[in-house]
Amino acid sequence: MKSFALIPALALLAAAAHAASPTDAAFETLADEYVADLASLSPVNATLVGDHSADSELDRVDATAREETLALLRQYEAALAALVFDALSRANQVDDALLLHELESGIWKIETLQEWAWNPLYYVSISGSGIYGLLSRDFAPLDERLASATSRLEQLPRFLEQARASLEPGRVPSVHAETAIQQNPGLNSIIDNMIVPHLDKLGATERARIEAAIETARSAIADHQAWLEDELMPRAAGDFRIGEELYDAKLAFALNSPLSRKEITARAEREYQKVRNRMYEVAQTVYLDLYPMTAFPDDPDEAYKQAIIRAALEQAYRALPPSDGIVDVAKQQLQQATDFVIEHNIVTMPEEPVEIIIMPEFQRGVSLAYLDPPGPLDRDQPAFYAVAPLPADWTAAQVESFLREYNLYSLQDLTIHEGVPGHYLQLALSNRYPSTLRGVLWSGPFVEGWAVYAEQVMIEAGYQDNDPLQRLITLKWYLRAVTNAIIDAAIHVDGMTRDEAMKLMVEGGFQEEREAAGKWVRAQLTSAQLSTYFVGYQEHVGMRAAVEAAWGDEFTLRRYHDAALSYGSPPVRYVRALILDEPIRGR
Repeated sequence: MKSFALIPALALLAAAAHAASPTDAAFETLADEYVADLASLSPVNATLVGDHSADSELDRVDATAREETLALLRQYEAALAALVFDALSRANQVDDALLLHELESGIWKIETLQEWAWNPLYYVSISGSGIYGLLSRDFAPLDERLASATSRLEQLPRFLEQARASLEPGRVPSVHAETAIQQNPGLNSIIDNMIVPHLDKLGATERARIEAAIETARSAIADHQAWLEDELMPRAAGDFRIGEELYDAKLAFALNSPLSRKEITARAEREYQKVRNRMYEVAQTVYLDLYPMTAFPDDPDEAYKQAIIRAALEQAYRALPPSDGIVDVAKQQLQQATDFVIEHNIVTMPEEPVEIIIMPEFQRGVSLAYLDPPGPLDRDQPAFYAVAPLPADWTAAQVESFLREYNLYSLQDLTIHEGVPGHYLQLALSNRYPSTLRGVLWSGPFVEGWAVYAEQVMIEAGYQDNDPLQRLITLKWYLRAVTNAIIDAAIHVDGMTRDEAMKLMVEGGFQEEREAAGKWVRAQLTSAQLSTYFVGYQEHVGMRAAVEAAWGDEFTLRRYHDAALSYGSPPVRYVRALILDEPIRGR
């Protein structure tokens, strides 16, 4: 890592000759320096965001590397403090606030959260992404990317040795150890599926080197697996519940929102009842189609509402996609959603490519689908809407249970969320924003909140000819986001048990048992992340209401959506401030 000058106010002003403001020029130089330094902070993360200057390097994760990272982050923090915030343009004020937040978060994660000491999944993610990120997209000729992969495979023994030296078994929760044991062998599948098929395209020298690297890597993976099973797992005694102090701090960094944990929980609990009441209203329409003579009580109790909603949902669950044709269904639904967005003038459609692919084997087992966007610096690369085929060894009962949850209506909602006008569309438009810093420091609540908001927008516009079953399923999926926020805090701060969480999700949220069981595991592993969907959605709804009030008769969905997605993907509050010309609240 390079040394960074602590007096940027003088050193950087030299670059200001052609800028509108010396302070802006100094900040932009500082931001460019930070983006360039991402490769030294984490070569793997740099690859993923589209900086390929360190593609042949694998992260260093020992104590020395952590100290060097802390030193560099503090240098940038000091350099940022030397600039006058009020002298920056509004756009740079946003980027300044984002950079400061990222620096403070990075320091806190190393010094206080210390996942490097208790989360073995941190290392599994780096090792897997380090190879997958090189080979999933054609950002360079194949031989160059294979050469980089060779180098990273050669460094894998060193990397895993540093990981084992950093982890403190007594602090590792058993669920994290168990999951690492399940995931660690997945690196072999990356090698098998993404490297081995290309070996015959290499010259003799290159092939010999990569084959030796593969053998070295497989041996290192096996050694690490043995350590995970024989050394880590028996000694894993940490509490997966991170507790109030750590959770509140982590939530603040994850959301970058003025909302507190208690405020989020209160909002979610209120919204929980509202959504269930809306589901009951829609369910009555479905039920009357089945039983026209039904007379609903004027003041039904919750048990009655529950029964009617479940009866209506059963009608949606009958619309099962073909177990061997989910990818084809997704392709059809993506085109259908795209046509609807264009026809109803909802938002400008991007021209950036999106491809529907079979989900890579090593990434299956968590969700049916996900969007894999290109890094913000790889702007000419396609986005992948990855859909998983059903496991070949599943029983008929397992297949039916899964497809009940992911019925044709749910698949349509999922395609909206991941594709159009959800993640694919939002990220394609947002990534056009010229600030590379803002592209790198995107906000999870903005991105996930937009995707949840997109589901509701399509229903509002009458998607699927106002089919009540589609409306009901979309509400069910929104209810999932609400319950996610409730259980996230309740598990890590309030001690919510598995039985309590399962009851809320299955009975309260109408989730299938397998879906809820997976969410329980996810909640243990990813504290604070599950709140991003609900919080982000709430902020998007609030921003739209404020802009609609300000614009009056000049408000249209397309104008608003194009504006909201034109500033990149910072926290919603900054986009709102930029659209409405409100003060930018930074440091």
